[in-house]
Amino acid sequence: MWELKTTPLSADAFRPFGEVIETDNASEIRLINKGTTTRFHDIAPVDVSAEGGHPLISIFRGKPFDFPIRIEMMERHPLGSQAFMPLSARPYLIVVAHDESGAPGEPVAFLAAPGQASPITACLASPVAGARGGIRFLVVDA
Repeated sequence: MWELKTTPLSADAFRPFGEVIETDNASEIRLINKGTTTRFHDIAPVDVSAEGGHPLISIFRGKPFDFPIRIEMMERHPLGSQAFMPLSARPYLIVVAHDESGAPGEPVAFLAAPGQASPITACLASPVAGARGGIRFLVVDA
């Protein structure tokens, strides 16, 4: 069993596991709707080409937890990815690990700030852990 320290979620720290979805990733910023809305354009790829896949949008509700938290399982989606976008302004926990021949390697924990989203790709990830009060996520499966 590992005792994990959380690292603040950042693009550099999370790069070995995927991308962080945030406005800083935008290569193009557009004003739309007669200048009343800023669009941070194309900030994360969506690839649904494997085996006739198609994108899905769902809402997940993470149960509240207190520390220490015990990670009981990790999951992997080899044909696609999931992007978790919090629907509230609370931090949330991301625990990921590299796939080592079908088994999780050493886990790494990140604390995502409000406004950050995380696409989970070919690594293993624990089920989403919400903040102490629980949290809902808009989830895009691709």
